[in-house]
Amino acid sequence: MALSENARQSLVPSFLYSTSSSKKTLDVEKLLNRKQSSPSPSTTSFSATNGVSRNFVIPAPSEHGEIVMEMYSPAFYAACTIGGMLSYGLTHTAVTPLDLVKCNMQIDPTKYKSISSGFGVLLKEQGIKGFFRGWAPTLIRYSLQGGCKMGFYEFFKKYYSDIAGPEYAAKYKTLVYLAGSASAEVIADVALCPYEAVKVRVQTQPGFARGLADGLPKFVKSEGSLGLYKGLIPLWGIEIAYTMMKFASCETTVELLYKHVIPFPKDQCSIPLQLGVSFAGGYIAGVLFAIVSHPADNFVSFLNNAKGATVDDAVKKLGLWGLFTRGLPLRIVMIGTLTGAQWGIYDGFKVFVGLPTTGGVTPAPTSSTPDHAKM
Repeated sequence: MALSENARQSLVPSFLYSTSSSKKTLDVEKLLNRKQSSPSPSTTSFSATNGVSRNFVIPAPSEHGEIVMEMYSPAFYAACTIGGMLSYGLTHTAVTPLDLVKCNMQIDPTKYKSISSGFGVLLKEQGIKGFFRGWAPTLIRYSLQGGCKMGFYEFFKKYYSDIAGPEYAAKYKTLVYLAGSASAEVIADVALCPYEAVKVRVQTQPGFARGLADGLPKFVKSEGSLGLYKGLIPLWGIEIAYTMMKFASCETTVELLYKHVIPFPKDQCSIPLQLGVSFAGGYIAGVLFAIVSHPADNFVSFLNNAKGATVDDAVKKLGLWGLFTRGLPLRIVMIGTLTGAQWGIYDGFKVFVGLPTTGGVTPAPTSSTPDHAKM
């Protein structure tokens, strides 16, 4: 069975991961027939005619691996959840030292005056081990948040797209990104909040606890179980705004890069190039978020550090200028790099399990013209 030109085109969908065909997966029989009928790579990659090589199409991510996963199936959402856990848990744990200095600069600016002096103070007082104090709650909390965030984002993005219908989902895709990411973050922060409270207390109060195992019961004993959620509303103020901006700007940036910067269609891009585009979109989104959400981040750090503190106390202590600027340069570098790496890891895992990477140019609404009329 000879493969047509259309069959060689990428299986990567260009909007919300939908395909142009009615069937979204390849069954086992068709997959086997395709493998048996396809010529070897050495004969299909290049075909010489009069000494000139013919053009060829680089396979889409889903064509590189053996796994072809059904879109929007339970396995799909499970894969997105695992990818989110890996991308968020690993990246946030890796930047624990930077986060530690940032938190202390926000809480005690007279002692931790700058990034370099902050590292010096920590090294002098706590040694090398002090740079990774609180890594366990950081790993657990961001793994939980990342899994909920990415898994529920894909779910709500599909859910709101189905409500809007294909035409309006394509026309108002940015609203779909915003609504899906906000809904996912509300759920994710409920899982994140207790670990955020313990992490801040462990990092900013030396001697309070060694880590999560002894820090969590100490915190509950001191503040009560509801005290773990004392920073939930400010956390929503940070994370919901962050996630909405992050997902909408990242998806839009990636789409614009493929449309105006990359000189050929996405389905002809190599996997490293696609992952590089994902990283670039994530980095730009992270910088925008860091600027917008920094005041709320200062609120959360202050409230979790001081027992019985209120929002008014934070404003009086830090001042309006301090809320917007204290620790901001470090946060821009940290969040920009962090967000870019998260999208790169997330899309890398999706490629590994046979799913497409993020983004693509939105196609025109599907025409109702019959197939025989088009032919």
